[in-house]
Amino acid sequence: MSQTELIHERPTLSESLQDVVERHRVDATLHWLDTHPPHVIADEIARMDAVGAGVAFRLLDKDLALAVFEELEPVDQQQILQGMRDQSFRELVEAMAPDDRARMLREAPAKVAKKALAGLSPRERRMTAALLGYPEGSVGRYMTPEVVALPGNLTVAEALRTVQLKGTGAETVYTLPVVDAGRRLRGIVELRELVLSSPETMVADLVVTEPAFVRATDSAEKAARLMRETNDLNLPVVDSEDRLVGLLTFDDAVEVIEAADSEDVAKQSGSAPWEGHYMAAGVFQLARYRALWLLLLLLAATLTVSVTDYFEGTLAQAAQLALFIPLLIGAGGNAGAQAATACVRALAVGEVRGGDLLKVIWRECRVGLVLGAMLAGAGVVIGAFFVGPRIAVVVGVTLIIICAWAATIGGTMPLLAKRLRIDPAVVSAPMVTTLVDATGLIIYFTTAKLVLGI
Repeated sequence: MSQTELIHERPTLSESLQDVVERHRVDATLHWLDTHPPHVIADEIARMDAVGAGVAFRLLDKDLALAVFEELEPVDQQQILQGMRDQSFRELVEAMAPDDRARMLREAPAKVAKKALAGLSPRERRMTAALLGYPEGSVGRYMTPEVVALPGNLTVAEALRTVQLKGTGAETVYTLPVVDAGRRLRGIVELRELVLSSPETMVADLVVTEPAFVRATDSAEKAARLMRETNDLNLPVVDSEDRLVGLLTFDDAVEVIEAADSEDVAKQSGSAPWEGHYMAAGVFQLARYRALWLLLLLLAATLTVSVTDYFEGTLAQAAQLALFIPLLIGAGGNAGAQAATACVRALAVGEVRGGDLLKVIWRECRVGLVLGAMLAGAGVVIGAFFVGPRIAVVVGVTLIIICAWAATIGGTMPLLAKRLRIDPAVVSAPMVTTLVDATGLIIYFTTAKLVLGI
């Protein structure tokens, strides 16, 4: 092929990996892969179907293929592995970091997991099995066991030589745990401190003796958020006897928080979280994740129908009340959803604890009253313009009460769920909105009966 033809085969800036693969342009695909970093390639592969993703992945060279593979989500990794030959399959799984391998295998079908473990070397199989032995959602599932640990009686020069000898087999060397003869954690020292210190300085003189650490059975999400609070690049992980078993690295902590936040967002919107890339998910797959929640909320919404039916006589005497039902339940639902979202977020980052229930109730009730008073001013003006002052007063008073009630319910339910060991996100915005709709109508019609005397 001439130089002119080769240039012609190169993709344009606007073309995606999927575009060039679907057009069977091998030279263009190779050029695209050579000019993009692993995380971009991984994102493009995750958007493609199984055939296209397999074609693109097989065109990667060995080192780049591993980097791209470890950037993929477990569901996408499984899709790639299922289309590979046995030898390539074994080589790729063997080359993965133990924590990334464990993350992939814990979500893989039993057949894929069995095949992957059977092809590993004894050392890699032991490390992977150890990680998979920790409880689901614990730090032990996410940590790297490949750590350079230093005894405290070394000089800086000796410590640096140890890092040079053992560092190639470790995932990170920026944070170096210091241990005693029984491998119990005694502190940490940063590589930066070693590099900048005199060679004769003792490591024990540089050690941070009370570092933040977690136990392998602790929640991975809590550990990741602890890293964010302490600004640590890596967090030591110990067993029940304070023996060092690994490090939670910054990149894994980011993935833990991202997964937790994605799950919370899905639940807050009344949906089940899905696996894999949104653009690669099928229409029926997405519908399946949302359908159950919509059905449950639809059944819960029958409360609103029952309340309206119960107060049918009140509506018959003042039909104009019906005009403001959407306005009132909409305002109450939004106020409740705002409070629930704020409380779920505060719980997630540790700003609110279970013992703060009464404080949250008092705070959100006052916030709701302030918001209700603001909305009531506008509601009275709107009501007076359309139906006259008497109905307008009903609308204004109801807005104050509904907003205070909705904010209180929205702020309270996540805390109560936490006490009952239910995910707070599950009972957040959609559930709060549905509950406030029904109770808001009771408040509205009761207020109307009292004010209008009907």
